[in-house]
Amino acid sequence: METKYGMVKNWIKSKITDGTFVPNQKIHSESELMQKFNVSRHTVRVALGELVSTGWLYKEQGAGTYVAQRTEKKMLPEGKSTSTKSIAIIVTYISDYIFPSIIRGAESVLREAGIQVSLFSTNNDHVHERKILETIIAQKFDGVIVEPTKSAIANPNINYYLKLEALNIHYVMINAAYDELEPVSVVLDDEKGGYLQAEHLIHLGHTNILGFFKNDDLQGLKRMKGYIKAHRDNGVPINPKNIVTYTTSEIFSKPVESLKNLLKEPFNLATGIICYNDELAMRLLECLRQKKLCVPEDISIIGFDDSFFTDVSEVKLTSIRHPKSELGEMAAKKIIELTNNSKALYGKETNQDSYVFEASIVHRNSTAVIKKKE
Repeated sequence: METKYGMVKNWIKSKITDGTFVPNQKIHSESELMQKFNVSRHTVRVALGELVSTGWLYKEQGAGTYVAQRTEKKMLPEGKSTSTKSIAIIVTYISDYIFPSIIRGAESVLREAGIQVSLFSTNNDHVHERKILETIIAQKFDGVIVEPTKSAIANPNINYYLKLEALNIHYVMINAAYDELEPVSVVLDDEKGGYLQAEHLIHLGHTNILGFFKNDDLQGLKRMKGYIKAHRDNGVPINPKNIVTYTTSEIFSKPVESLKNLLKEPFNLATGIICYNDELAMRLLECLRQKKLCVPEDISIIGFDDSFFTDVSEVKLTSIRHPKSELGEMAAKKIIELTNNSKALYGKETNQDSYVFEASIVHRNSTAVIKKKE
């Protein structure tokens, strides 16, 4: 449990880190802090004293407490010398799914360049993202490779990225990007990937295709856009009920429950399923088994990411290839370029350096030409 003085201290540090309190700005008085946190004067003074002793604040006799100028002082990560660059890699997950391959790709390039690497996971949570960004700002990393958290919804941490820019700490975004920041990014063409998924099934004769898309990240929205566009281009109407969207918090429940409900409807005889990723495809495959439906004889299914899941079951999954290691390697090269160029600017000047990997399909045996009814 956080101590009372720790609560006051961490709140002030957070406000300095996110740029609310700027160097040489006078902060709240002791009385105001006492009232705000409902703590004693002694507690406030302990918190302020620690922040002064560690260089976050300074006092002027009879005038108050002010934010210290910290731009010249570099708080180095543990074990880092002043001559060693440090890069933070922030991903939504570290040990799951395709992320280990992305991380290995980035690490291999960074470590070969003699750069110290620190790994962080947001668990796709904005609060975790904020705390990690506070750490990176406080420790003055040289650069950041970051996967945006819930990139399809408004991010409350944009001011932290602006603080990174103010401190000339460059960042490269992977898999998605916060468009309002116009960052350098390294991504897969997710819209084309979603298009290829739908086009593949349509060319096999399927016209009633279910689509499952995660809608709190941009990858999911772009894949859904590709799904819709492929139907339009091929003159195939979409039943609105065939599109199922879900959030990160619903990942283990809504898609499977929705598929079960759709399969109960005798008038909705879907013959194809498009999945946001391979991990979801595995869950939906199990649901199809329970319903005694055979893949691809009764229904075709296609995944996304060409992950290790494509080969773990008796049904080998057709999927859209994700570059994984190559994406990590490219992101590492981009952040090295930026950190080596002290004059690099943010915004449109650097956005031209972004990289988009072409989407392609890997054919296996989970999709087939639709069976003609006798």
